Amino acid sequence: MLENLSLPVVLDSRLGSVTLRRASAEDLDSLMMLLSDDAVSAARGDVASETDRPAYLWALQQIISDPANELLLAIDEEQRVLGTMQLTRIPGMARRGIARLLVEAVRVQSDARSAGIGSAMIRWVTDVAAAALDVGLVQLTSDAVRTDAHRFYERLGFVASHVGFKYQPPSAVR
Repeated sequence: MLENLSLPVVLDSRLGSVTLRRASAEDLDSLMMLLSDDAVSAARGDVASETDRPAYLWALQQIISDPANELLLAIDEEQRVLGTMQLTRIPGMARRGIARLLVEAVRVQSDARSAGIGSAMIRWVTDVAAAALDVGLVQLTSDAVRTDAHRFYERLGFVASHVGFKYQPPSAVR
């Protein structure tokens, strides 16, 4: 279903135009670096270690091959990866059967933050992708310590309406 997204698309930012496109296996190193550039992610172990490369590659291949998922990149004219986000379309029974679009792992390169890239990415999700994917709700989670991100999402019209919970099975600990 996410193949209905018309990509690549050009978005405007204060750094100039950026292109939002689908990620591929060739983007793995850039994705690893982008995750490690985030303090919260780095504290969780996303440190772009070469020993973790097989795990990241496996995850990237899983996302790319799943028609309900897209991993998108925002790149500048020099092909530098400035941002990323994962989209997942989730069919549902609640709310009279509406589908939801889950936005996860939104990241913008630290030296490109506050340039409007994240805003352009999220506005594209709410204004374009939600309609193209026929979803009735766009949702995301944000770590409780990311207070700047919370203000960012609220500024874009998101409402902190729920409390999220996570459980990590012992078998998932790496």
